[in-house]
Amino acid sequence: MSGESIEVRPGDRAGYVMSLEGEYLKIPEGWALLPPGDAALSRRIKKDGPSWTVKKPKGRKMFSQGILAPAHRIEALRAEVEAEREDPSYQRKLDAGRRRREKEQAEYSEEFAAAVYAFLDFDQRYDVVAKYLANLVTEHAVPVGSGTVARTKRIPVEKRAEAAVIAWMRHQTTAYDHMKIPREKGARREVRRMLAQRSRAVLENYRRGEDINPKTCPLWNALGD
Repeated sequence: MSGESIEVRPGDRAGYVMSLEGEYLKIPEGWALLPPGDAALSRRIKKDGPSWTVKKPKGRKMFSQGILAPAHRIEALRAEVEAEREDPSYQRKLDAGRRRREKEQAEYSEEFAAAVYAFLDFDQRYDVVAKYLANLVTEHAVPVGSGTVARTKRIPVEKRAEAAVIAWMRHQTTAYDHMKIPREKGARREVRRMLAQRSRAVLENYRRGEDINPKTCPLWNALGD
């Protein structure tokens, strides 16, 4: 087992971790834990040879606890990475990469905001509201690491924009975050479907250019008059 690269869970016995099947695995002699935080070194460790990635579940998410690997290999690769980072060309490469990512992020933000604005398709009467809402949704959805639908590339940007608007409205214009939803299969999905219908009905009022009552419109209240 020590010759494999696998994912494990923290164990409740010293010197052991748990396999995904719930089996106790003894940590091999001479292995050490590389704490999370250095992505470059972590990638190097995984690529270089056998390792065990320790992840701990919390709610629906998994959080890294580090990587178990031979201690001598961790130290050798750490020294290798540190030596590379001391080279002036390394910093230049980092700076170039950062500028490229910032440019790509800015371009995507513009593209996404335009897609949100197009999906909203508000009557000219509420054009200012549409632009403001498009910016709010974009600011929330597109940051790297946000974990929102806007960060996926598995669906067209138009679908991402639509999903992001509905998600924003679910959290900002409904009581979803405070609802006590039964722990039953499909219950949360059904609640989201129901709230999405309400949100779409609200959006239709703006698309048709109808008179909006600021006191009763959840979107108007969420945006602030």
